[in-house]
Amino acid sequence: MKILKIGDSGVCVEYLTLALRRAGFSPGKIKSTFDENVHNALVAFQNSVGISADGIAGEITYSYLIPYLKGYTIITAEINDTPESLASKYSTTADSIKTANPMLDNFLPGAELVIPFGFDVISDEVSYSYELVSWFMDGIKARYPFVTLATAGTSPMEKELWYLRIGTGNRAVFFNAAHHANEWITTPVLMKFTEDYLKSLSVGSPISDKNSRELFETKSLYVMPLVNPDGVDLVNGIINPSDRYYINARNIASSYPSINFPEGWKANILGTDLNLNYPASWEKAREIKYALGFTGPAPRDFVGASPLSALESRNVYNFTTEKNFVLTVSLHTQGEVIYWKYLDYLPPRSEEIAKELSRVSGYSLEITPYSSSYAGYKDWFISFYNLPGYTVEIGRGVNPIPISEFQSIYPANKKLLAEALFLA
Repeated sequence: MKILKIGDSGVCVEYLTLALRRAGFSPGKIKSTFDENVHNALVAFQNSVGISADGIAGEITYSYLIPYLKGYTIITAEINDTPESLASKYSTTADSIKTANPMLDNFLPGAELVIPFGFDVISDEVSYSYELVSWFMDGIKARYPFVTLATAGTSPMEKELWYLRIGTGNRAVFFNAAHHANEWITTPVLMKFTEDYLKSLSVGSPISDKNSRELFETKSLYVMPLVNPDGVDLVNGIINPSDRYYINARNIASSYPSINFPEGWKANILGTDLNLNYPASWEKAREIKYALGFTGPAPRDFVGASPLSALESRNVYNFTTEKNFVLTVSLHTQGEVIYWKYLDYLPPRSEEIAKELSRVSGYSLEITPYSSSYAGYKDWFISFYNLPGYTVEIGRGVNPIPISEFQSIYPANKKLLAEALFLA
């Protein structure tokens, strides 16, 4: 995170205020402006940990605050430490400590212990970025060490395409989000579902009326919450305006003055629409989008120089071919609809599953509009494997849908994703 002081603004201030509040030094509601309340809360926090109380968030201060964004800390066990005593000391639960430290039958002095804090890792109050997702993925892995955290490659700006694998079953399922930059609210929706699923597993409770342990033992769920990290960082103001990637994107956008910059940016950082870059009648997609004027790099709707010319879509393609998924769900915004078909393909059970996803979520089933009917991830998956693939357009409104809409969007999608995993 960049150095922050009073008067600064932006997404990083949201993260600072979130960390301070989680640490018990609330500056009030989450905000993007570093005001006097944030300054006072930061000074109080700095005093509490014994560092220079200058009211400036710099490297040393972040070393104390970032554990509150990751959701855990690491300690060295002392004599007489028990899960119960540590739970009381850190305002958490003994069960969460036991889950995070499965190899320790007893807490011997000198052992390193992961201590999850007493709040959920995933936040529904802040704008998302690659850095935040990286912290949250690390926090999920620390709390639930039975999951696999890995990468499927990188973006043009060398940001990892993180994914989690959850489960031991032989039926692999893939949920992904944020192919489109200004549809980033799909990322916290998918990450929150992931955390809720893992919490259910750890305490033995159902996830949306589905037996979580049975899901874990029969399915292997792969979750990639941020397919387009560079684009999301552009939309949410993370990339420095002096950065060459930002300058290039701004120059691209200048040729499309009717598309707000950066809010209207859907593409990857180089101007390719990732969900129009898969090998499923890509030439037809090019014909349609070229006719609309998107003949080169653009904030949206440019299909790329060739199928899989974009690094991110190529990595997702390769990742998919390696894993033998039996079903995929891609989260997009907006419209509260489920797109379930591609041309005349009708994979076994695809319509039956689609109807159940519609039933539990209340989302309508629709055929993808002609102008976007080709070269998407779902289209390629269905046509290449003849297996069920779904694009779910979550929420309603104008992209980017603000995080304040999360609570109205999440419940339906929690049910949808649990149902998709169950039916796969």
